[in-house]
Amino acid sequence: MKLDSYWTDSAPAFSPAVHALPGQVDVAIVGGGFTGLSAALAFARRGARVAVLEAGTRVAAEASGRNGGHVNNGLAVDYADVAAKVGIAKARAWYHAYDAAVDTVARLVREEAIDCDFMRHGKLKLATRANQMGALERSAQRLIDDGVDTEVEILDAASVRGEVQSERFHGGLLYKRSGQMHMGRFAQGLATAAQRHGAQIHTGTAVERIERLGQGHAHRLHTARGTVTAQQVLLATGATRHGGYGSFGWLRRRIVPIGSFIVVTEPLGAERAQALLAARRTYTTVANIHHYFRLTADHRLVFGGRARFAISSPQSDAASGEILRAGLAETFPQLGAVRLDYCWGGLVDMTQDRLPHAGERDGLYYAMGYSGHGTQMSVHMGERMAAVMNGDANANPWQDRAWPAIPGHFGAPWFLPAVGLYYSLKDKLA
Repeated sequence: MKLDSYWTDSAPAFSPAVHALPGQVDVAIVGGGFTGLSAALAFARRGARVAVLEAGTRVAAEASGRNGGHVNNGLAVDYADVAAKVGIAKARAWYHAYDAAVDTVARLVREEAIDCDFMRHGKLKLATRANQMGALERSAQRLIDDGVDTEVEILDAASVRGEVQSERFHGGLLYKRSGQMHMGRFAQGLATAAQRHGAQIHTGTAVERIERLGQGHAHRLHTARGTVTAQQVLLATGATRHGGYGSFGWLRRRIVPIGSFIVVTEPLGAERAQALLAARRTYTTVANIHHYFRLTADHRLVFGGRARFAISSPQSDAASGEILRAGLAETFPQLGAVRLDYCWGGLVDMTQDRLPHAGERDGLYYAMGYSGHGTQMSVHMGERMAAVMNGDANANPWQDRAWPAIPGHFGAPWFLPAVGLYYSLKDKLA
C-alpha cells in the first residue's frame, strides 16, 4: 500500500519550462494548485506577464491532488440553513456559483483538450439511517420551491440499491449537475495550458515574505531564489504550511487545516466495478464524519472520509487507512479482503462557516477556504479572481463577506481532537 496519492502517482508530472526568476511581472500568484493555475491561465490568455510561485516540487500536489476526485455542485452546508442566515437571494446565488464552477471545469477541459476522464453523472447523497431521509426530502423540496435546483431528485432505498451494491443505505438525494475527473491528469493539463499561453510556473519557490510597495497593489515577494516585484498579487495558498507566518498569519488565523484521508483499492475489473456502483456517480454519506466514494476509469474504488481529526503525515495516513479499511468493509462487505494499493491524507482548508472566502486585504488579493468542496470552486475562483483583478469586482461571487478570525486559533490547530469528539457525538445523537 503506497502512502501516496493515486491521482499524482498515476498521472504524468508537469515539467515547467526552465526560466530565471523574473524580476518584474504584472501578476504574481502564490500557490500552484487549481486556483493558482486557473488564474494563471486566465491572465496569460489576456497577455499579462504572470508568474506562479509554488513552494513544492510539483504543481497541484497538495489539496488539488490529494482529494477524492469529486467535482460536485451544491453547497457544503445545507441550503436552508444558509438561506435562514443570509436570505434566499444570496443563498441561491451562492448555490448557483457551484453550478457555474462545475461548468467552468467542463469548459476548460473542452477548450484546452485536457484528457482527465471528466464525466458528469451526478452526486448521490446517501442516508445511512432511516431518520435522515426526512432531512434530505426537506432539502430537496426547499431547493425546488425556491427555484434553486429543480433537477434534484429523492431516490428511495430500492432505487439506491439498484445502483449501489450495499444494504447500508436508506435512500438518497441526487444532484444531477455534479461530475468527477482524474485530478492528477487535470492538473497536468491545466498547468500545460497556462504555460502554453505564456505563464511562467516556478516550482520549489516558496514565498517567505511579502513586502507592500506604497499604498496600492504592488508588492515585492521574497524567495530563496530572489525577489519578484508584481503589480498585483493573488494568494492561492489554501491551508499551506509553507512560508513565513508574518505574511500569511491573517489568513492562517481564519483557516483550520483539517485532515481528510483516502484509500484506493486494486483494480476490481470492469464487471465487478459496474456491479458495485452501476451509475458511476460520486457518492457521499450524510454525517459530520462522513464517507465519500467513486470509481476510477481503471475500475478502482476510491473511498475516503474524515477518519481522524488530525493533520496528515505518513503515520497519521497509515492509521487513518486502517479506519477507512473498516468503513469500506462495513459498506461493501462483498469486497472481502480486497487489496488497498494507495492510502494518503490531505489538508482541507476549513473555514468557520464552511464557505469560501475571496477578496482583497491590504492590497493583496486572495481566494481560499473551500472547506472540502473545492476542486470545482478553486478552478472557478482562479478564473473569477483574474477578472476581479482586471477591474470587474462583481466577478467574485463571495465578495463583501466578513471573515473574522477563529477564536483561539494561533499556529497549529491544537483543538482538532476536541472538534472530532464533538462531531462524533453529534453523529451518534442525530
